[in-house]
Amino acid sequence: MDRPIKLTKFSKGGGCGCKVPPNVLDDLLKDLPNKLSKKLLINNSKSDDAAVYKINKKKAIVATTDFFMPIVDDPFDFGAIAATNALSDIYAMGAKPLFALAIVAMPINKIEIKLIKKIIEGGQAICKKANVMVAGGHTIESSEPIYGLAVVGEVKIKNLKTNSNALGGEDIILTKPLGTGILSTALKRCKKNKILYKELIKNCTKLNDIGIILGKKKYISSITDVTGFGLLGHLKEVCKASNVSATIFIKNLPKLRGVRQLINNSVYTAASGKNWKSYKGFLKNNKELNKNDRILLTDPQTSGGLLISCKKNKSKEIIELLKKNEFFSAKIIGFFSNTPPSICLK
Repeated sequence: MDRPIKLTKFSKGGGCGCKVPPNVLDDLLKDLPNKLSKKLLINNSKSDDAAVYKINKKKAIVATTDFFMPIVDDPFDFGAIAATNALSDIYAMGAKPLFALAIVAMPINKIEIKLIKKIIEGGQAICKKANVMVAGGHTIESSEPIYGLAVVGEVKIKNLKTNSNALGGEDIILTKPLGTGILSTALKRCKKNKILYKELIKNCTKLNDIGIILGKKKYISSITDVTGFGLLGHLKEVCKASNVSATIFIKNLPKLRGVRQLINNSVYTAASGKNWKSYKGFLKNNKELNKNDRILLTDPQTSGGLLISCKKNKSKEIIELLKKNEFFSAKIIGFFSNTPPSICLK
């Protein structure tokens, strides 16, 4: 305990990069029953961000859980990022989070109690900022540090946004820049850079609470958040669930500072390759995609942005709204079409 503990040394894959690969997840879930109750409006059948349960004609309860291993070494920042990421699933449904339960698994014989407290404090700080109560939780001893939240929220059913209602002819908007997996990999490899670290923390602790406002916009048909499966993986889920195809303009993709240079220096996550293997067949022109663009598109995002399907004549208004709420990198990155589910990159 005389030397500072590097939390990331315990991580096989930090943040959302430790998610089970998409093809493995599909295999795990394929035999689970889907038709459970008429009151269960959203289940796992379309890979949406949260479960939704109808409580009356107008309102529904929204519930999710998200947790992972350290993406950074600072315990407070790790807790803050994990909490922001967990809350994002509620916001992506157009819902308001009400309360959370903490999920804590720690190697208490290897990490000092004061550091574990800092992780929990980081999560509490974000929840306080979001006006969400941490009402309890569960704590176990484990070989790797894990922290996250189970979150319960509420939504008016008319404002509920899912990943399955995107329409052909609509624009695709991304609210946050890509590259959190790449930046965290650089920092884990001891490439100390205060500017990059500040960029990563700022992006990963930016709440997606704009989702509550977006949920009230009738001309927004679909929302999901971009996390461990990267932009292509979560876009694929929208295409399949909505029965549409997507065209993405690579030059329009927002990127975190320094990401392109890091990719050029072969700094990226192992999860990126696993993601690519899982859904490269879904791309119309995957053989034309160069390696650097492929890495960016499959980079696992931790607390990533919202992916929005919006009527073309309202896209400019939404971009202005996002920038007013400090989503300065928000961009139109492509459009949906009424053709069989696939992704085309240009």
